[in-house]
Amino acid sequence: MNVKSRHHLRSDAVADIADALADNLGVELDADSFEKVEFEDSDWDVVLVDGEPYVLYVAEDEPFLTVQGANAHPPEKHVVTVDTGAISFVSDGADIMRPGITEADDDISEGDLVAINEEAHGKFLAVGRAMADGSDMVGESGKVVTSIHHVGDDLFEFSV
Repeated sequence: MNVKSRHHLRSDAVADIADALADNLGVELDADSFEKVEFEDSDWDVVLVDGEPYVLYVAEDEPFLTVQGANAHPPEKHVVTVDTGAISFVSDGADIMRPGITEADDDISEGDLVAINEEAHGKFLAVGRAMADGSDMVGESGKVVTSIHHVGDDLFEFSV
């Protein structure tokens, strides 16, 4: 991933990120520095929080935690939990299927961004977009989360 530009965020942009993460995920980010990184070869923009790539803009006005951000600041909401059998698939970037899901927050609505974690150790593996409401995610068949960012992808491997 080639960096196109990098600049510190204004206080109002930092407040927007903090509000969105608190409202959607129940996460409070307390940091000294917020720096936006734009890439030449990606549609993603990333915010470095005290130098770490913790926030991802999936859309222009839709900040969400990266996998690293979710592991450093575990979300309390919008979490989908998968069983150990799904770990290798999710870690390779596969979309999440109903049979691999053991639990999903009821506050998830179709179209929401979600953090995917695994049940054994509680580690976050991916970020995705819900294709169903949380109350309808556990079941026998069908794809319910489209993977956007996962462990081992270019963004996960990105370092400053």
